[in-house]
Amino acid sequence: MKRGKKYTEAAKLIDRTAQYELEEAVSLIKKTATAKFDETVEAHIRLGVDGRHADQQVRGAVVLPHGTGKQVRVLVFAKGDKVDEALAAGADYAGGDELIPKIQNDGWFEFDVVVATPDMMGVVGRLGRVLGPKGLMPNPKAGTVTMDVTKAVNDIKAGKIEYRLDKANIIHVPVGKVSFREEQLVENIDALMSAITKAKPAAAKGQYYKSVSVSNTMGPGVKLNTARFI
Repeated sequence: MKRGKKYTEAAKLIDRTAQYELEEAVSLIKKTATAKFDETVEAHIRLGVDGRHADQQVRGAVVLPHGTGKQVRVLVFAKGDKVDEALAAGADYAGGDELIPKIQNDGWFEFDVVVATPDMMGVVGRLGRVLGPKGLMPNPKAGTVTMDVTKAVNDIKAGKIEYRLDKANIIHVPVGKVSFREEQLVENIDALMSAITKAKPAAAKGQYYKSVSVSNTMGPGVKLNTARFI
């Protein structure tokens, strides 16, 4: 794969065989950001688990201390007073059955996270085929199926992110923006890794962290020394 000149220059600053301490890696991520926009900083965590087995699934959510730097649009499925409560908490949209055709038939997806009260999951379930593939289906493990819609909305707006394994047993999540101060990115990554360490399944044997790397949107990955997170 042919890489651009900026990527190639950035890659020269990184030793691909080394495992960097987190602070040094974050410094490199900021140095190698060359895009004209505020690049997202991402973490890529390969775990020594097999997500095909239910008892080795790793999934959850964590509120990053400094947020992700992205404005997140929240849709809440609820009834009665809970609709008003959600909107008062800062939800961008809230409602019930009337939203189903808008999403199903009109292809409306002007939201980034979906929250639902438990009594609405029967309704939301009808949207499984469209919300599921986009990773938008509410889930109790992620705190997005709850009666406490105020807390759910507040947490999401404050920088709550969901993490889950992909088919290759890797977690990919945003942890901030290149414009963040180095210590903010370090604290965000530490918070994420602490949550994933606590989520280690009892059935997971052997090395839990196979590899951890961080990157900016357009640049090369920087491998981390995983000893810090164990």
